[in-house]
Amino acid sequence: MIVALARRLGGALLSVALLVTLVFFMIYATPGGPAYSILGVHASPNAVAALNRQMGLDHPVWQQYLTWWMHLARGDLGYSYTEHAPVASLIGSYLHNTLLLDSVVAIAAIGAAVVLGLAQGAYAHRLPGRLIGAWQIVGYSLPTFFVGTVVILVFAADLAWLPPGGIGGAAAAGHPLMPWRHLALPAATLALPLAAGLSRYFGHQVRDEYRQDYVRAAAARGLGPARIAFGHVLRNAARPLATLIGMMVPSLFVGGVLTESVFNYPGLGWLLWRSALEQDYPTLTAIVLLIGILTVLGNLAADLLNTVLDVRVRYD
Repeated sequence: MIVALARRLGGALLSVALLVTLVFFMIYATPGGPAYSILGVHASPNAVAALNRQMGLDHPVWQQYLTWWMHLARGDLGYSYTEHAPVASLIGSYLHNTLLLDSVVAIAAIGAAVVLGLAQGAYAHRLPGRLIGAWQIVGYSLPTFFVGTVVILVFAADLAWLPPGGIGGAAAAGHPLMPWRHLALPAATLALPLAAGLSRYFGHQVRDEYRQDYVRAAAARGLGPARIAFGHVLRNAARPLATLIGMMVPSLFVGGVLTESVFNYPGLGWLLWRSALEQDYPTLTAIVLLIGILTVLGNLAADLLNTVLDVRVRYD
């Protein structure tokens, strides 16, 4: 088992190395190189040459590649010329907002997926199961920006129950419920498609488990529906779900780009969107790299969780 886990960890490190290399060479895929991306396509040749010297872009590619790795090892992600701040500190100032939002979304989506999936599997060919299936299709199909706009119009503009976005600023610092009120609408918007997709997949797994002999044997022994569902079916059906949960990381960040933009929520998605509009190439590159690394770590965590849930899991 230790050898298998070490092999899996080595594969994750290799994936990170390939990701860093890919992001580095993507810099040279931009027209005119990074300098034109930072200064704009109408920059003068002298300004481009000066910036290339300042950033070390006039050195050979292999030397720039090694320098790139050394900067990453020190936590140096570059400098944002539009925000006039180091990229690492700029990302750090927005990261905690995204982590808070994504944590709420992940808990809500996973909790809803488990409850709805168990209900759908238990009532697969009856009205409750069919209603849940219809909701899953609608919830997964609706675009995030459309859902966000609708909930703002209904719950913020018409009913005035919740704020339309932001994080509340200094006025919310002394009110313990204010930050959660600002999180409610963006979290619900982002959690809806995730809960719909996870619950649909989990519901199929639960339905397959209910067809197994051990469920009929448990019912014959007099076990109640709740004990069968949570004591037997849930554990066996959760193993494939763990893989999907690990793959939620890119979905959270990709969906967060639109969600945070619609709700003006100052997180990484909002920063990514603004960096793309302002052609802030160092910040854009760093965020893409961070999302890729978190995706690799999420998949690794899912594999380890599968190992815990099923001792038969081995890596070849």
